[in-house]
Parts: sequence; structure tokens; C-alpha cells
Amino acid sequence: MTALEEGNELLKYIPQRPPFVMVSSLYSHDEKSVVSGLKVTDDNVLVNEGRLQEGGLVENMAQTAALFAGIQAHSLKKEAPVGFIASVKGLKIYKLPAIGDDIYTSVEIVNEVMNMQIAMARIYDKNESTMAECELRIFIKPEEDQK
Repeated sequence: MTALEEGNELLKYIPQRPPFVMVSSLYSHDEKSVVSGLKVTDDNVLVNEGRLQEGGLVENMAQTAALFAGIQAHSLKKEAPVGFIASVKGLKIYKLPAIGDDIYTSVEIVNEVMNMQIAMARIYDKNESTMAECELRIFIKPEEDQK
């Protein structure tokens, strides 16, 4: 897979800042979905005992959803919106990635109601084996409250 954008280029789309950035590549996006990547490194704040922990996987899925919202906002010449995880439903973690692993995260927006996005998220490895999946409900702060 070839990245469309990588590293600090992604910071224009997400409100998170180092050391708490859990996306390192953008691979694809369209009007309802996005695919990101993350290289698991030993300096990641959510790595413990050589593996990205459960919280890191959830944060990676949430930041991939934020990446989607940021790309949409950027296309409208707006700032990346701030969002909050309202709920995580049906979380299943099958494997924790190790330092050096590349993970890929797909997020598909299945419904949007007012300032709430409902997304299906899936993390997988280079062999497309699912490592984690869940439904995310994300509250996006209204534009007038962003400042």
C-alpha cells in the first residue's frame, strides 16, 4: 500500500499532537471511509512490554475517525474539528501489535446524526488479519464551540 500522506503532514487533519498521535500514514479516503496506518514504535506512549496496548488500539481507531472528520473539514477549508468518544460498542481485540509492526485501520461512517458519527472500525495487519474491531460513537463539537 502506498501512503497518500505521512507523519507531520497528518497534523493538519487531527487535533492530537505528539507524543499522543496514533496515526502515521493516510492510505485512502472517500466520502464515507478512511484507511490509516501506524508504525508501532518503542517510544509510543501506549506501548508496554513491547506491544501496543488495548488503549492504544482504541485510540488509533478514534484518531482514524478524527482523520476522516479532519479531511472532510479540510476539503471545506475549515479547521480540523475536535471530537470525543461517546461510546465504544462490541470491542473485540484479537492480537496486540508488537514494536516494529505496521497496522492498518479502516473506519467507515455508517450514520451521522446531528453532531454524532457512528463508525465501524477495524485494525488489521499486512496479511489483512483482523487485530481489533468495534463500533465507535463520536461526538463532534459544534463548529461554534471549537474555539
